[in-house]
Amino acid sequence: MSINEYSLDTIAVRGGQIRTHECEQSEPIFPTSSYVFETAAHAAARFSGEDPGNIYSRFTNPTVRTFEERLAAMEGGARCVATSSGMAAIMTTCYSLLEQGDHFVSSNAIFGSTVVLFNNYITKFGIDVSFVPLIDYDAWEAAITPKTKFLFLETPSNPLTEIVDIARLAEIAHRKNCLLVVDNCFCTPALQKPLEFGADIIIHSATKYIDGQGRCIGGAIVGDEEKVGETCYGFLRTAGPSMSPFNAWVFLKGLETLRIRMKAHSENALEIAQWLETQDAVERVNFPGLESHPQHLLAKQQQKDFGGVLSFVLKGGKNAAWSVIDNTRLLSITANLGDAKTTITHPATTTHCRLTDEARVKAGIDDGLVRIAAGLEDVDDIKNDLKIGLDKLGKN
Repeated sequence: MSINEYSLDTIAVRGGQIRTHECEQSEPIFPTSSYVFETAAHAAARFSGEDPGNIYSRFTNPTVRTFEERLAAMEGGARCVATSSGMAAIMTTCYSLLEQGDHFVSSNAIFGSTVVLFNNYITKFGIDVSFVPLIDYDAWEAAITPKTKFLFLETPSNPLTEIVDIARLAEIAHRKNCLLVVDNCFCTPALQKPLEFGADIIIHSATKYIDGQGRCIGGAIVGDEEKVGETCYGFLRTAGPSMSPFNAWVFLKGLETLRIRMKAHSENALEIAQWLETQDAVERVNFPGLESHPQHLLAKQQQKDFGGVLSFVLKGGKNAAWSVIDNTRLLSITANLGDAKTTITHPATTTHCRLTDEARVKAGIDDGLVRIAAGLEDVDDIKNDLKIGLDKLGKN
């Protein structure tokens, strides 16, 4: 049987592995920069592509290849290209698929560094970008021009957890001869498979839930043989934003437990979100698992669960947000997410601090907004830690 015929959990444990002559049970790490050829003719055949195989670890490494094949199978894609970070995956996608004079459309509800990449660097090469509200489908369609090559988005969005109808946006993109690129970092294939809804390319920051324990930096692009397997791979081969073999091995171990962890993250996040809705100091809670969330029903249809990221707005603005964050004792104050440890951050002054005030307002990044990525600790301990900060607000 092909590995693709098995269930997600089996693919996550077995996909992509080719045992060596040592007959190892766990995937080996190949910490080598280069490979030896039998003859000069053999080397020439490898370099020309006549004989597929390892050439140089910038673009061919067995450990990285195992990770690529496993993640591609889990997402239902034909090919995956692993990169040095999630941002490198986005950069590779842009520089592979765009050229001078092209245009693309992005949601304005994306990670702050992605906005900076698009505005400050991609546009330096004569490429235009337009930003639109994530769930305004008329705005997406109106922003597309004859020069538009793709639409880019995150769903759920960071940090407001808005959900876009992937199938609806894919229909708009394809009708206008554009690709749809979806950042699936928050859900992973354990909770959502954008390709099944019509997306063309998936982006991952493997740093987050794919790792799952905050150890390594990495990214990935998943899609078809042509655009990903040839075009994006060709850029990586030459430019070199490559994933290290050790990091690939760590991510392989992360994939083995991905579905189990995502279920636990989702359960904790839902209980925290429901509890926060009952707190007097909290103005609004953003989490797709809540019935109060505007896209709750869509999330139920599109995702297997609601993920581990939530955010909430405090009535006292920035001072209240900082006070709650500073009074936690268990939660980790860090902008990373996807860790076994619960993290808490103030997006306006961390992940989105490089945006202009106007851009932050358009993206809905309120000064009182706090983002939490629910970890795997006991959920009562997480709530009790937050309660310390919320109680302090009531005494001020």
